Amino acid sequence: MKKHPGHNGAVAAGHDVTARAAATVLAEGGNAFDAAIAALLTACVCEPVLASLGGGGFMTARTADGKVRLLDFFCDTPIEKQPADQVEFVEVHADFGTLKQPFHIGCGATATPGMIPGLTAIAETFGTMPMADLAAPAVTAARQGVAMTPFQAFLFEVVAPILTWTAEAGALFAPEGNMLKAGNRLVNPALADALSALGEGKYDHLRSTMAAAMEPGLSHLSARDLASYTPVFREPIQVPCGRADVYLNPRPASGGALVAAMLDRVTGSDAAAAAAAMAAVDRTWRTNGIDAVWPQGAKTSDGGQAYRGTTQVSIIDRSGNAVSVTVSNGEGNGRIVPGCGFMMNNMLGEEDVNPDGFHNWAPGRRLSSMMTPVIAEAGDGTLYALGSGGSNRIRTAIFQVLTRSLAQGLPLAEAVVAPRIHFEKGRLDIESADQRSDLDALGAAFADIVRWPGQSLYFGGVHCVTRSAEGTFAGAGDPRREGVFRLA
Repeated sequence: MKKHPGHNGAVAAGHDVTARAAATVLAEGGNAFDAAIAALLTACVCEPVLASLGGGGFMTARTADGKVRLLDFFCDTPIEKQPADQVEFVEVHADFGTLKQPFHIGCGATATPGMIPGLTAIAETFGTMPMADLAAPAVTAARQGVAMTPFQAFLFEVVAPILTWTAEAGALFAPEGNMLKAGNRLVNPALADALSALGEGKYDHLRSTMAAAMEPGLSHLSARDLASYTPVFREPIQVPCGRADVYLNPRPASGGALVAAMLDRVTGSDAAAAAAAMAAVDRTWRTNGIDAVWPQGAKTSDGGQAYRGTTQVSIIDRSGNAVSVTVSNGEGNGRIVPGCGFMMNNMLGEEDVNPDGFHNWAPGRRLSSMMTPVIAEAGDGTLYALGSGGSNRIRTAIFQVLTRSLAQGLPLAEAVVAPRIHFEKGRLDIESADQRSDLDALGAAFADIVRWPGQSLYFGGVHCVTRSAEGTFAGAGDPRREGVFRLA
């Protein structure tokens, strides 16, 4: 891991074009929040399965004066629920090669998006540059096209039934009937126009277009939902980890509480100790609920949580502003918003959001999530911004990188690439099992084990940036998800 002093800032993200957009803004004098907006808008272009103007997310923010806050701009359930037998709600199957997983799409699977209100709140609260300037890299990328990477091409193949469900989506993602492959260019002039409109402050136009795309009678979502959506600032969970204080996503999200509980319970530095902490937290959570794992003020309902289809951006600037933001669009609802080049989310189509069965969600509620953007600050003044994609493996990926780096002193890049484990519902998944010396010890402690032969995107994608008190930057993008680290 190279260390870099004398720069305006640094970024780690899930795509090089995303990272370059943030680095450009930092180089032009923008702060970390400006850079995060540029990165997220660009991610909507080059990571369309994971990020969209029709989705939502969370940002943990540390300002230069040392204050840390969490901005929740994740999706809401719609205010009014329509009859389940009337809405458009269709099952399709994603092909992961070794298994096929059902997804539900259509207008009836769409929750109220928070992405645009969230970006607006970031700009108004923390930003220093005009939104048009921040949207410019994304507009250029959408209009000129972005070369498909192997990881993005893989995602396209996995969710091909969603990306080709309508003729409009198929024309964009599978022109001439062939799904875009690695090396092909994804060109999206309609999304460029939508991003330009956002840069010009024309959110009302985008909002009305999104509302019109949700056909009456087929969707729970209405113009009222879009007009009334409000991002929420929350006090993060603060816990110690080795030499640092760690700030995590609070409820109604669940990921931060689960990471905090694992950090609190781990009693050793080896994989067996990590696995024991994972297992203890997982069993308590599933048996007694999230409040039994990490009491946090008023009791809250576990409800359902959405966490698939996520991407991460981590940024720190030279002034000490630090941003960690994780966003999701589920997998997309299959319908392109007319003239806008993006899909709305399908959060209501995830089984995890509907633990009691589909269409049983409570109206007008902020959805829970496993997404856990993290800020940490060590006693010597070193700042950390990190987070992960990776569905329900987000919590264990972040837990392991934090303990290895902050408690055990492993260099950050080594902490990111080190083999991981994941425990869930009685099963322990072991990454790079054929290369491990602790396999026998793990096997003796857990009866149900799945051995993964090498490194896999299944175990998340933790993208990290650090800044020392002297202004030296370091970072790492997780190779499991084509992570990129860039300086400005």
